[in-house]
Amino acid sequence: MTKIVSVTAADGSTIEFYDEVKASGGMKDVYFSPTGKYVVAFFRGPADPALRERLAMITGSYRERILNQPGGEYWKKLFCWPTTMLEHEGRVGVVAPFYEDDFFFKHGSRNNDMLGIKGREKEGKWFASPSNRNKFLDPRELGDWMRQIKLCLMIARAVRRMHAAGLAHSDLSYKNVLIDPTTGRACLIDIDGLVVPGKFPPEVVGTPDFIAPECVMTAHLERNDPQRKLPSISTDRHALAVLIYMYLLFRHPLRGDKVHDVNDPHKDEELSMGANALFVEHPTDISNRIKTANLKAFELPWKDTARLPYHVVGPYLSELFTRAFTSGLADPAQRPTADEWENALVKTVDLLQPCANPACEQKWFVFDNKTKPVCPFCQTPFVGPLPVLNLYSSRKEGAFRPEGHRLMVYTNQSLFQWHIDRDIAPNERLSEEQKRRVGYFVFHQNVWYLVNEGMPDLIEVQTKTPIPVGGKVALTDGAQLLTSKKPSGRLFVVQLVNQ
Repeated sequence: MTKIVSVTAADGSTIEFYDEVKASGGMKDVYFSPTGKYVVAFFRGPADPALRERLAMITGSYRERILNQPGGEYWKKLFCWPTTMLEHEGRVGVVAPFYEDDFFFKHGSRNNDMLGIKGREKEGKWFASPSNRNKFLDPRELGDWMRQIKLCLMIARAVRRMHAAGLAHSDLSYKNVLIDPTTGRACLIDIDGLVVPGKFPPEVVGTPDFIAPECVMTAHLERNDPQRKLPSISTDRHALAVLIYMYLLFRHPLRGDKVHDVNDPHKDEELSMGANALFVEHPTDISNRIKTANLKAFELPWKDTARLPYHVVGPYLSELFTRAFTSGLADPAQRPTADEWENALVKTVDLLQPCANPACEQKWFVFDNKTKPVCPFCQTPFVGPLPVLNLYSSRKEGAFRPEGHRLMVYTNQSLFQWHIDRDIAPNERLSEEQKRRVGYFVFHQNVWYLVNEGMPDLIEVQTKTPIPVGGKVALTDGAQLLTSKKPSGRLFVVQLVNQ
């Protein structure tokens, strides 16, 4: 029987764990607790003072600042944040919550779990490539495209909060993000490696595929060389862009077929990820395109950038991808912030339309502003009248201007406070009242209607007809609906396509 070790942690609590290594990473060994509610991770090697101080701050003041303030319960779901530190037999470690059930495989791999991964944690790398998805994973683990967008939103939001506290993850990658595509949930792990700029330098350089070009280019220099670029908030931004691109398009943005050094594979890799990094979908330089002739059947259609170009993600995200992987590769200041990704992902959710094909694997696609929209994943056209709500807001009374934000309509699509009030954003600050639905859409006898559930001031502008709570209004082409009398209230202008 495995021995149970009992240790008094830095916060005075008694921590118990089985004296058996259950998992090992690059720097730590992980031990399970008898309760199954937490794990203990010990760093290898002696407990030096710098490591002690960094872990004390991460489990102390930074944890307090993020998790023990109003809204902290929300962040506990997005971070696997260590709760306290401890020492045992000359090694220092941290106590961290055990991952929630959603982040373990329920079905595992295909053919009755041929890979034996059922019950293992859902590292993001399982879901970021077409080979893993098409060849190995049980289809019940894959979710759909809407949930992929939502889990990207969760990641961007967590990174935004981390950066707002002045912290950098330093190793943001699919290895250190757990995701559940069946629910759209995500959780950042390995928080004990956080970088505090100017105080605690990074312990790791990062994970290949996610290391920023400037770090790759200067990796040959000594760590204390002033020219050496180490992980920071700006390198996190590069990694975040790569993560989102891979989770939505299941290919790497820099791994094309351009060869930089035919004689030295190591040098070729160094150049392709560093000094010569080039977007596989660069708008003008096509030299790093992925050659479809070299692709295997299970890599299609995702690696065929002509068949599924990055523009299928919609206007908000594609603009950020362009920045991140063109000017942002050489100039970190050009990289989109986590906040920009979060806002773009929120607006992209509002552009989603369900695919009419019940057999479509992705089930959702982004409306492409065409009069005859087609699902890019299965080529199924949309049939019937399709209302699009264009959102307008006013900075002075009566003068409404377009926001560049649209809301797609489909059966039982919900309308929320953040749609009708520009001062409300769908983030961790929402009150319970603000989370309530205020309306929904139905298609009845070939007419689309908005049913009012919680907008006491809803009015059809052109006829000045009030729409009472419990009532409905037809969505005709050109109709204008004022959702609120508040200065922050929005105006919806209805556009019907594919009539």
